[in-house]
Amino acid sequence: MKKLLIVLISFCFIFTFFSEQGYSQTQVQVTKDKVLQYAKPKKPVKIKLHRDKKGEYSWDITGESVDEIIKADKRLRQLLKEE
Repeated sequence: MKKLLIVLISFCFIFTFFSEQGYSQTQVQVTKDKVLQYAKPKKPVKIKLHRDKKGEYSWDITGESVDEIIKADKRLRQLLKEE
């Protein structure tokens, strides 16, 4: 009789544990923003600085944005004038 009672109590405990676990899980939907999905990070402007035998500087600037290339060129000219 005790064995039957213990089996019934353990069965009820296991049944309630598994049934509560199934109900506690919620479905979460994740949506991606299309603006963020297509946004590309900006690539930096690459500068190769050259110095000749006379001590004069020249440089090669490459990049995707023309505005960024022009800003980098102006900045280099200002920095080299200060020396």
